[in-house]
Amino acid sequence: MTGERIWLYDTTLRDGAQTQGVDFSVADKVRIARELDVLGIDYVEGGWPGANPTDEAFFASAPELAHAKLCAFGMTRRSGRSAANDPGLVALFEARTPVITLVGKSSARQAEGALGVSRGENLTMIADSIREAARHADEVMFDAEHFFDGFKEDAAYTLACLQAAQEAGARWIVLCDTNGGALPHEVEAIVARVAERIPGERLGIHTHDDTENAVANSLAAIRAGARQVQGTLNGLGERCGNANLVSLIPTLKLKLGYEVGVGDTGLRHLTQLSRTFDERLNRMPNRHAAYVGALAFAHKAGLHASALKVNEELYSHIDPRLVGNTRDILVSDQAGRANLMFRFAEMGLDVDPDPEQTADLLALIKDREAKGWVYDGATASFEVLVRRALGQVPDYFDLLSFRVIDERRFNAKGEHVTTSEATIKVAVAGRNFYTVADGNGPVNALDHALRQALAETYPTVERMQLIDYKVRILAPEQGTAAVTRVIIESGDGLGRVWQTVGVSGNIIDASYAALHDAITYQLFIDGARAPTA
Repeated sequence: MTGERIWLYDTTLRDGAQTQGVDFSVADKVRIARELDVLGIDYVEGGWPGANPTDEAFFASAPELAHAKLCAFGMTRRSGRSAANDPGLVALFEARTPVITLVGKSSARQAEGALGVSRGENLTMIADSIREAARHADEVMFDAEHFFDGFKEDAAYTLACLQAAQEAGARWIVLCDTNGGALPHEVEAIVARVAERIPGERLGIHTHDDTENAVANSLAAIRAGARQVQGTLNGLGERCGNANLVSLIPTLKLKLGYEVGVGDTGLRHLTQLSRTFDERLNRMPNRHAAYVGALAFAHKAGLHASALKVNEELYSHIDPRLVGNTRDILVSDQAGRANLMFRFAEMGLDVDPDPEQTADLLALIKDREAKGWVYDGATASFEVLVRRALGQVPDYFDLLSFRVIDERRFNAKGEHVTTSEATIKVAVAGRNFYTVADGNGPVNALDHALRQALAETYPTVERMQLIDYKVRILAPEQGTAAVTRVIIESGDGLGRVWQTVGVSGNIIDASYAALHDAITYQLFIDGARAPTA
């Protein structure tokens, strides 16, 4: 057990955004940054200021972080420009983040071939950029791009690039396996040689997973002296992905005894964070993922299950509760109860159900989840479900009927236009309310109509806003008849944000279920009382 400090640097908001099929909104990036901050990550890379409208908007209203340092990413100055007047660097400086991370070529072949500059000019570009960035940020990091490939080709030049960044004032020198082709024994040997010149407390490692060795390569670099490790949530990234911080954090903390800034409470939140992140991206969580997968601590009936009756630790490498996961043992429901109680604690539900209530709740949740009602990315729906089962949430209103009409037609200018109209009838304490509303699409129209119908009785619903809306097809092989899961994110303008889920073979019906939970949750946390007839 070393007790030494390893600094965690998350690149999800940039590297992760390069994953095919992943498209972060500004709200996504703000929310993920805050979650990483709560977890205990030391550095959160927000993106590349000026590279795209999303990153520009994110840095224009960057979230305040309590623990993590927000980093702006960019590249060294262009040839023929001064660092102070390079447009790319100026955008970084204007982001006013406490940390600036600059990527630069550390391979002679890359400098000459990709940038078209001499070796000497590349060294000058690195030094000028780091020196100027240090005038605008508390810390500057240098990402040595193509480092391992460059080292194998010309170690002396690659080390000269690192030295130029170090002498110019870089706090961290990060060694990048850009193409993801290095192997653990190579990484350990090369990083050990670098550590002879640059202290380990100034060395970082950034690996890609093209040989499925990103985590192993990161650990090898740490063994050789590196004290910063970069990666992404669930290993997200271009091509085959990046080093997976969700695997690295518990390995470093629990297996190797390093201090990583993530406390015991944060570690117990790891499973939920990983699964919620995937659900937010409309990706199916990997059930076989190390530490956090649904099957990571599963045992089928038979020899292992019999042994687990005697000693549950015999067939698990760690106690799954340390990372917020549970042991799935088919011969016992104790793991299910433990998981349930953990989720209760997370949502602040101060209740200890009796065995019969616990069994009923577990049966209800398992039945719902078997039908597609996954609650990892919709904790508000989970809370409504549990509290309603325990008699703590009243029926604020009853749906009598709704109808949604979409019309696609030509307007007076001969242009195609689509309009949506929703009609809804609800009952509140014996009174019927009937409203009609237009909207930007059928779900928006339904949302407007429902809240208009409730506004007289529950005025606070007018504050609620639909922030995000995601749809997943659960059985794509059924084509247009497939079951649909809808996840809606809502807010109330007071800083509170919550997620709800709906499942149905009809996308509008699934959307209504999620909207119903969203409004019910808001009314509950507002302390609303259901009126009596």
